[in-house]
Formats: sequence, structure tokens, C-alpha cells
Amino acid sequence: MSDRPLEGLSAVVTGGAKGIGLAVARRLRDEGADLVLMGRDTAALEAAAETLDCSHAVADVTDTATLEHAFALIGHFDILVNNAGGALTKPFGKLEPGDWNAMLALNLTAAYHTCRLALPGMLARRWGRIVNIASTAGLKGYAYASAYCAAKHGLVGLTRALALETAKTGVTVNAVCPGFTDTDLVQRAAEVIEARTGRSVEEARAHFAGYNPQERLIQPDEVADAVAFLCRREAAAMTGQSLIVAGGEVM
Repeated sequence: MSDRPLEGLSAVVTGGAKGIGLAVARRLRDEGADLVLMGRDTAALEAAAETLDCSHAVADVTDTATLEHAFALIGHFDILVNNAGGALTKPFGKLEPGDWNAMLALNLTAAYHTCRLALPGMLARRWGRIVNIASTAGLKGYAYASAYCAAKHGLVGLTRALALETAKTGVTVNAVCPGFTDTDLVQRAAEVIEARTGRSVEEARAHFAGYNPQERLIQPDEVADAVAFLCRREAAAMTGQSLIVAGGEVM
């Protein structure tokens, strides 16, 4: 296999400025893809795009109008990685309707919109790769994360249904489901635990790592490896799958 298996292909990565998104973008670039990073944090996005020497588009994936405008400017692309997302932890009894709606908008409805915008071109060319960054929370439950779990379960369901609809078209649709990953999201969650309980950030991070039988946090590059595999031309038979990157937490 070529060391640049994505040569000649173009990719859009949402939430591409930090964490898993940035690791995925770097890996796709290293494998030869032309990149467009998408995100709402202009400064972080510009810095990431400069580091990777690639294009970027500022857009909030929960804002349909700006999202449509950004995709219109981007034009043709072959690979879509839906990475933008976020988590909220609250006991269900304290979960407000606004919290619920925000979690679904960011983690599920945004992917509906990006897929809706990406698919016509992919179907016309009879080739495409869509990879949705879900979570182990899309395959199991976690206490105090009901809205996030519901959204990620929905994203896995969307992946499976869309994979069946596109099975004969040359387009594949898959999900990657990381466990707790060493990103800003986990760091912020650890800081919230420290503020609420008095446990240290280090203890909170160890708690998250404890979900993994390997007793460690997943690294963003490990998630990027799974995404890159699904994007390759050689992965044509992989569709409707949920690749779990979690050290054995979910089997």
C-alpha cells in the first residue's frame, strides 16, 4: 500500500482545530488528502490551518445557514469527517430542555445537515467516505450523561441507516467510537469534577482512565488511525460499522 493512500482526495473535518479533529486532520494530510478544516473558533482554526498548511472554513455546525454557506464555498470534496461535538454532564433531574436540545443539535442534528450537504456530490461521483466520530456513549450508557448518550446513540443509528441507503453507490458511512480520550473535553470534565467534589483533576482523570481495561486514556492519534483506515479506497467493504477505540471497554 502507498504511504499516501489518500492522494488525490479532498477531505472536510468538522471541529478540526483541536483534539481528535486536529489529530484526524493531520493524519489525513499525511496520507495525501487535501484538507479543509471547519470550526467556530476562528483563532484556533486559523492556527491549526497554518500548522497543517491547509484551507479552513469558519462555521458553527449548529447554524444551518452558515453551514450551508461554508459548504457552498468549499465545493467538491470526497471525505467528510463529522467530528464536531461536545459533552454535558448533569443528573437527569437537573437536565433542562435547553441542555437536551443543545446536545442533540451539536452531536446529532449537525451530522444530519453535513451529510445532507455532502451526499449529493458524492452520489453523483459514485464515491465518498463519511466518518462520524461517535463515542462509546453511542453504544452504552453513562450516568449523568443522558443527553450526550442519546445523541451519540442517534449518531450511530444514523450511520447504520445511511450506510444501507448508500450501499450500492460507492459511498461508505461509518462511525468511530472512542472511549475517554486525552483531549480538552476530558480535561474540562475533570476540572468540573474537581470543582463539584473536591477530588483533584489527577484523580478525576484516573477515574476516566479506569473505564478502559488498559487503564489509560485513549490518545487522539489512535482515533485518527481508525478514521484514516475507513477513508481509504481499500476500505470499500467497510460500511455501517462502529469501530471502537477504547482498549476493550466495549466489545
